[in-house]
Amino acid sequence: MQTPLSIALIGAGSMGQQHLEHLENLSQAKLCAISDPNPQVADFAKARGVAYFADHRQMLIQAKPQAAIIANPNNLHVQTAIECLEAGVPVLLEKPVGVGLDEVRKLVKASQDSGVAVLVGHHRRHNPLIAKARQLLEAGKLGQLTSVTALWQLRKPDSYFETPWRREPGAGMLLTNLIHDLDLLRHLCGEVQSVQAITSNQTRGLPNEDKVAVLLQFANGALGSLTGSDAVVAPWSWELCSAENPIYPHQADQPCYLLAGTEGALSLPQLKHWHYAEADGGWHQPLLSDVQPYTDAPALTRQLAHFIEVAQGNAEPLVSAADAGRTLALIEAIRQAAESGQACTPEQI
Repeated sequence: MQTPLSIALIGAGSMGQQHLEHLENLSQAKLCAISDPNPQVADFAKARGVAYFADHRQMLIQAKPQAAIIANPNNLHVQTAIECLEAGVPVLLEKPVGVGLDEVRKLVKASQDSGVAVLVGHHRRHNPLIAKARQLLEAGKLGQLTSVTALWQLRKPDSYFETPWRREPGAGMLLTNLIHDLDLLRHLCGEVQSVQAITSNQTRGLPNEDKVAVLLQFANGALGSLTGSDAVVAPWSWELCSAENPIYPHQADQPCYLLAGTEGALSLPQLKHWHYAEADGGWHQPLLSDVQPYTDAPALTRQLAHFIEVAQGNAEPLVSAADAGRTLALIEAIRQAAESGQACTPEQI
């Protein structure tokens, strides 16, 4: 029987703790140490029977983990990951991959030069229903993809913004929330060639956007839109529709992504497939529909299982640093388009 992979956690906040909950379900790996500058985390580590370090660099030297999960603040992601790579430690790096494209390029180079893997935590790609949707698209069930509609509309309570960093510039829903949706759109529909956007903070008056409208032109010719707000009473978002995280009330009958092509359409997360009985059917004929089957499993558990395979050299990362960098480049292009009022092209990573 293979010895479990020893994994260290860097950053024991809410996301780090979520990773630990899922890690406990896997026999292929075990937690070996926790690093976090908050001294209260020492008790958290002690309760789990592992060593605590205030400084992850000391942890890398003394605990000698075989892999690491990085879930510290966004602005520390890249530097922490590079220090792990220099120690020969593969990393599962929480999204966003970084806060700027130049630093992401440094991380991509560090991974290439060292040969040490980086898997970025865009965990929704690991959801089996997304894998099924991608399979349907690749099999041509929709024909030529033509239009894409994505919605992210809900209301964050006022208490959400009592945490100071959530009111600071850069902590808006584009980078915190919509980065997930944009990453899934890239994963399902292909690269984005051009964007136009309007953002506004009119509802709350905080430094960050509270509503966004984005137009997307995909390289394959499809056109799309993403409309988002965290200040509205509505059921249309991945969190509410997918049941991926049980802390959100499930809106089982509501879609948040609508993909349409020349031969059919697909609503997600329901995986409802629409089509005509005849290949040349048109608007006077009834549409047929079926719900595509798939086997459900927690996306975060699947991501960790994949990370173990990546760390052991048995698989390539589903989301590499360069791949995640292209999603960050898309976010940057949306910001530039909103500020300039002009169409913008995402930078190459």
